[in-house]
Amino acid sequence: MYTIKKEFHFSASHQLKQMPDWHPCARLHGHNYVVVIELQSETLDQYGFVRDYLELKAFKEYIDERLDHRHLNEVLGDECTTAERLACHLFDWARARWPEVSAVAVSETPKTWAEYRP
Repeated sequence: MYTIKKEFHFSASHQLKQMPDWHPCARLHGHNYVVVIELQSETLDQYGFVRDYLELKAFKEYIDERLDHRHLNEVLGDECTTAERLACHLFDWARARWPEVSAVAVSETPKTWAEYRP
């Protein structure tokens, strides 16, 4: 199995309204997110790629236009905008375009990661 990954960055705010009032994530706050998309294939295309990295420009454009410097609760229409749910959202968006997408991981801080891999 061949695997490729590409990293993207954006900044956004969110609020986890489902959390108790005393929890810091219940308050409006923001993160400098890191997103890693992973693609896998048992074969390579005619150029020797799983998928040309240039084709992932659409993923960057989606992140830049829809998520960067936005309030994720408004963008995603959800009050539970956890890193886990964001990873799933981005996976679904990407998998609809590229069948080789195997996982999306989202980091909110340098020490935390959430990954969606069906």
